[in-house]
Amino acid sequence: MSSSPPTTHAVADFDFDLPPELIAQHPAPERSASRLLDAAGTEAVDRVFRELPELLAPGDLLVFNNTRVIKARLYGAKASGGAVEALVERVLPGTREVWMHLRASKSPKPGSRVRFAEAFDAEVLGRCGPDNGLFHLRFDGDPFALLEAHGHVPLPPYIDHADEAEDERRYQTVFAKQPGAVAAPTAALHFDEALLARLAARGVASAHVTLHVGAGTFQPVRVQTLAEHKMHSEWFDVPQPTVDAVAACRARSGGVVAVGTTTLRALESAARGGQLQAGARETDIFITPGFEFRVVDRLVTNFHLPRSTLMMLVSAFAGHELVMALYSHAIRERYRFFSYGDAMLLRRATIPAPC
Repeated sequence: MSSSPPTTHAVADFDFDLPPELIAQHPAPERSASRLLDAAGTEAVDRVFRELPELLAPGDLLVFNNTRVIKARLYGAKASGGAVEALVERVLPGTREVWMHLRASKSPKPGSRVRFAEAFDAEVLGRCGPDNGLFHLRFDGDPFALLEAHGHVPLPPYIDHADEAEDERRYQTVFAKQPGAVAAPTAALHFDEALLARLAARGVASAHVTLHVGAGTFQPVRVQTLAEHKMHSEWFDVPQPTVDAVAACRARSGGVVAVGTTTLRALESAARGGQLQAGARETDIFITPGFEFRVVDRLVTNFHLPRSTLMMLVSAFAGHELVMALYSHAIRERYRFFSYGDAMLLRRATIPAPC
């Protein structure tokens, strides 16, 4: 799945100044007690996230990303004794092999071994990934089991504390199911069981996709124009029941509400041929202003990093001028930003296309 053609916007158009104290270092005491900037109506309204059911109508469809964050951060040493810090980017399905980011004073050579957490070994198979920027390793056992036993929660780079017991629970959605993500689908962190029950009681339907979020989600765009940027690739799956749920939602004139940019990317990637298609594949879709949305009508999303591809995505969805104004409002009103921060509810600025 190839990227969409970027517009002529400059990267600087998606920049803003954020006071460091607004970067949330810990989650809200309760998931649904975070704030919600409701911009889906005629004017923006400051709310609490647990008010979401009243903002949706019976017959609407919420689509969630059910990926599960793995304990992808590892610490270890080469046979020479040199320290290694690693972040697993991807576990290759059906194998003991992984792709990972790896930092060491000297890059390990193919055929060498690394010992992680003083508990298990891995063989270096070579370089891989975009621009050969990742390392391909084979673990001595099942990667998911070893990571769960010896890894650390891969907190984002802007969170300045080491992972704690709280993070194991709160940097994970309550419905996480499919292991493979190295970053949480953060808009979904605001949902708890009580809120999900209230949404169901209101007649709001739900469905799931899987997109394993990669570390590239935190990378700023380092070029000056969007046309120069190469988007990272992520694996996703849109199951047939979700395609059917979207069709049923359309038939009853409901709205499709994506919970998070990862859910939106999966749905819109699966509809790039003109209609929403079930299946699992890779996507490096780059959504920028001018993109034709085919599936999603509203979007629940957190506040994103300046100059990031996610700022470009939400600007494409709701309109660049509106999004920048909402961010200015959120900063004035002391909203909490990024993964553990608050959320927005956005309405698509463009006219829906049939799917």
